[in-house]
This record gives sequence, structure tokens and C-alpha cells, in this order.
Amino acid sequence: MLSRSARLHQRADFRTATRLGRRVGAAGLVLHAHVDPTDPARKVGFVVGRAVGSAVTRNQVRRRLRHLLAARLDRLPSGARLVVRATPAAAGRSSTVLGDTLDDALAKAYR
Repeated sequence: MLSRSARLHQRADFRTATRLGRRVGAAGLVLHAHVDPTDPARKVGFVVGRAVGSAVTRNQVRRRLRHLLAARLDRLPSGARLVVRATPAAAGRSSTVLGDTLDDALAKAYR
């Protein structure tokens, strides 16, 4: 599970990552990746809008993404700020496919 300290909570943090970060699109996901050199902690935030589906579906997608990123958190560079936005296609994808997509998108975002 992704610890609470590894998650983005403040609106300003989300805004900074989305506006200043590198945008990478993938099937079912859009990543906004930014590196903050002043804070070495790695933090991740999630955006799963109503277009993805019902509340149950959105929460399932968010939980799967949170689980997948918890296993990949150590791959992120120091000071990484990552916002993962799920698109409606994410609801129909399995965790394995989402994980592979996430790996590809992370490699593009932080190269």
C-alpha cells in the first residue's frame, strides 16, 4: 500500500506537478511528472474523474493504481512529484495491463 506520506494532498502540489511537469500520455493514463529539487521525498497523486465510471469503478481504478505505484515508488527519482490521471479506458483494463502501461509511461516521463 502507498503510504500516506508518499501521496500528494495539497491542491498547490497537484497544480505544480501538472503545470510544470512533463506530460506523458498512455493507454488509459496520463502522467504529469515533475522533480522538486528542494524536497527529496517522492510523492504521487491520483485524479480519477467521473468520466471513468461510477463511484465504485473510480475507487477500484484508484486502488489498483495506488497499489501498482507503491511497488514502483523506489524507481522514481528523488524529489519526484507524479500526478496520475486515469481516463475512461483505464476502467476496462486489467491490473497487469495497467502495470505495463504505467512502466512504459514512467520510463518516458523520467528519462
